[in-house]
Amino acid sequence: MRTIRVRRGEGGGDGPRVSGPRRLAGRLRGWGGVSAMAAACAVTAAAVLLPLAQAAPEAGGSTSVRERASVAVAPDALWGPGDTCQNPEASLRPSGVDGPTIERIRSAGKLVAGVDQNSFKWGYRNPDGHLDGFDIALVKAIAKDILGDESKVIYRAIPTNQRIAALQEGRVDIVVRTMTINCKRLEEVAFSTAYFEAGQQVLAPKDSTITGYDTSLKDRKICVAAGSTAEAALASQSYGAVPVTVANQLDCLVRLQLGEVDGIITDNALAAGQAAQDPSVRLVGSPFTREFYGVAMNKDATDLVRRVNKVLENYRAGGNDSPWMMAYRAHFEGVLPQAVAPPEPKYRDG
Repeated sequence: MRTIRVRRGEGGGDGPRVSGPRRLAGRLRGWGGVSAMAAACAVTAAAVLLPLAQAAPEAGGSTSVRERASVAVAPDALWGPGDTCQNPEASLRPSGVDGPTIERIRSAGKLVAGVDQNSFKWGYRNPDGHLDGFDIALVKAIAKDILGDESKVIYRAIPTNQRIAALQEGRVDIVVRTMTINCKRLEEVAFSTAYFEAGQQVLAPKDSTITGYDTSLKDRKICVAAGSTAEAALASQSYGAVPVTVANQLDCLVRLQLGEVDGIITDNALAAGQAAQDPSVRLVGSPFTREFYGVAMNKDATDLVRRVNKVLENYRAGGNDSPWMMAYRAHFEGVLPQAVAPPEPKYRDG
């Protein structure tokens, strides 16, 4: 299988070079509530041309974790038939008891959270520059529980393929970034119980003949994020597609708008947000996986894992008036189907 590497832009930027057919002007629409075409193009141009570390910082201390100069190829088995561990979504039982990780976070006075700043409705920047989204709301709930103040967070934007490394190297305390719980990742990091259910699906232009994750992908350039479950899925079964790998999932939407790829494979929950940004694209076919997002932490931070699970217990509680449901309505009403409830937690001992 041939992988097309993304070249860095001028000045060392992490974004893709702009080349190929120029369909952006005719296809790009509203961006995170910014309806003016000029503003939309300006934001998209920034996503294409600026390195992630140059994005405007969040007030109070947002930083970015830059992609390394040489990106290793992600393992093929992040998802797929080899993912055979029992109950990967089962996490440690919740506890409010303080431990060494909690004490360290309190001593620092800040929770350091690895997030996305480019995924509409999940982790993205509003026109005023502040981070917003479903994942950001959860980060704030965790900070409020541990530190008593939801604003005591240092947000660090990390590429998809740097989520695990950022935890292992101690650059962040938690990663809340639409990160799927699976067996391979459990060998390297710890996860909370699941806080959202999604599935892999194909996103394509409305006029495309691509019909889903099937033989209609043959000879088509299909974009995936490095280190994602979509990349592993396409490696396992490509249907003759030509993979195009990028550092961040939003880069796929930019490439699709520029006509440089024919489709995207990603979580359908992420793709729904992208379709809300650009009405000229749509989800096609059916989801071909069932995946659960979890808060990722260092494997040794068992006290933090238990504490986050306690936060999630309270976050889910209250039925239609729970913090989870209020965050869902705030960010996904009219974008995703009506949610019945968050995923039921699974626990294990030891």
